[in-house]
Amino acid sequence: MTLGEAIRFAEERGFDLVEVAPTAKPPVCRLMDFGKFKYEQQKKAAEARKKQKVIELKELKMRPTIDDHDYDTKLKQAKRFFEEGDKVKFTLRFRGREMQHTHLGYKLLDRIKKELDAIAKVEQDAKVEGRQMMIVMAPR
Repeated sequence: MTLGEAIRFAEERGFDLVEVAPTAKPPVCRLMDFGKFKYEQQKKAAEARKKQKVIELKELKMRPTIDDHDYDTKLKQAKRFFEEGDKVKFTLRFRGREMQHTHLGYKLLDRIKKELDAIAKVEQDAKVEGRQMMIVMAPR
């Protein structure tokens, strides 16, 4: 049917004429309430936005000479963050002469990597920035 006939046909029935496939020969059109269609699309988009999880970056700060119990507490926190779907940034702070012993920091970060290997992967490997050493891990 011609374009004019199709538009008149849609108006008589109280619908809008919407082009569905413009590249097809002949172009495919549909009769629909376009305002209602746009409203439903907005509702779907809002629902999708509501359901999506925003990944946060949580930071756990510690010292290279951290005690075992404190270390276990930090590890437990990290596991909880990974279960919630967040990334974790482990930051080691060096004070004074501790900067001469960065190997202790690397050992500690390697220990963290090994213990969390089952539930998390390394996203950014250990690097030193000033008096801090950091590593970023993400949940698997």
